[in-house]
Amino acid sequence: MSAHDRHVGAATLKRLRLARGWSLADTARAIIRKAADLGQPLDASVVSVQRSVARWESSTAPILPGERYQLLLAHLYARGTGGQTCLGTGSDFAEFLDALAHLGESERRLGELRTLLVRTATEAGGGLLALLGPSTQLALSAALSDPGRLDEGLLDTMRAAVVDVNGQIGSVPFVRLQLMLAPVVESCRRLLDAAVPEPLVPGLRVVAAQAYTLGGRLAFETRDDAASRALYAAATTAAGEVGAPWRRAVVHMSRALVTLYSTPGIEAAQQLVDAAVRDARAGDSVTVRARAHALQAEIAARAGQERHARAALALAWYDMDADRDGDPAPSSFSPAHLRGFEGITSLYVGDPAAAHDEFARSAAALKAPRERVQRAIVATDQALARIRLDEPQSAAELLHDCIDAASSTGGRVASIRLRRARAGLRPWRHEDWFADLDDHLIDSLGA
Repeated sequence: MSAHDRHVGAATLKRLRLARGWSLADTARAIIRKAADLGQPLDASVVSVQRSVARWESSTAPILPGERYQLLLAHLYARGTGGQTCLGTGSDFAEFLDALAHLGESERRLGELRTLLVRTATEAGGGLLALLGPSTQLALSAALSDPGRLDEGLLDTMRAAVVDVNGQIGSVPFVRLQLMLAPVVESCRRLLDAAVPEPLVPGLRVVAAQAYTLGGRLAFETRDDAASRALYAAATTAAGEVGAPWRRAVVHMSRALVTLYSTPGIEAAQQLVDAAVRDARAGDSVTVRARAHALQAEIAARAGQERHARAALALAWYDMDADRDGDPAPSSFSPAHLRGFEGITSLYVGDPAAAHDEFARSAAALKAPRERVQRAIVATDQALARIRLDEPQSAAELLHDCIDAASSTGGRVASIRLRRARAGLRPWRHEDWFADLDDHLIDSLGA
């Protein structure tokens, strides 16, 4: 960080404090009270904390608040002056994170703070509105009352809110994410049925397709299959009207995965995957095309069609290795994800030892909090490979971590995969380690 950046961060902290009418001593007292409220009392006097606040705001040599003070300040600034939780663009909390960034804090730490405060907001009964700044809340209310007042800025903020909710998968339970997303899903429905300015209709359809697709996945994860089907149908319609085939391919793929776990057989899922491949091939995203081919390989492998599965997998790697400059969806699928599909293919129509190693490489690369659910799924598949390699106890050891991940997120797919892996261990049901696994499953997932 340059000296200029640090001074910008210090000035932002000072501006936030003064905007609330706090003196240095007032801020110190607020920090001490918040620490006590959180059950983490500070062993420091008001004078001592006041000196720290002054150092953070120094106009000559500002310093970055320590992690404990960052957490306490985050809780303070997450509350608006009216007492409501507000974490979105334009909020004091967003400004606070920006100040920390200027003072040299890492993106990883800023992400951790944001995730923690989102969890706190949802535990307290907050929803999507907590992710929106106060001015955006007013703008959205105004647009719902008078759709002619919808503008590009509000659409961008709605889109960012959907991305925000999606980014919390793996950190926040699915049931809370569904509650957070519900207001933007309903807003999209109402606005699409209203007379919004014509130039904004395509952008609104894009936001709606994204919100409905995520909503369909969250409804499935929370075991509301009827709502999931309705949301996916709405997402397919909205994406189809955008005029970018790759967007509809994304909807088809998400729907295919939940269909695979909610409908007997693989025929319905296969039809959706085939539709996704057709749309992906007609679209502009090489990354989406790679993902569609990978999913096609999984479906073929599950059907025992080795030649078809290997051909689709080769196409997926060809797409993944292609030039993705200018790709409209470059981060939606990675080599780590593709290795998981390689593992699935080897598990069903190849060598379980190769599958095990492919799953291990995939799980090791899926490190981000957002990838926690996918990592648990891949690790469960890795355990299946160990069962087929006649290493049942080793498989059970791996499944304990998967149970913890599935329990914390409420993920349905991970739970289904876990139960299938447990069924594969039934020949060893009289072993003590099997009983331990069963107890863990019952305690954490109720089954």
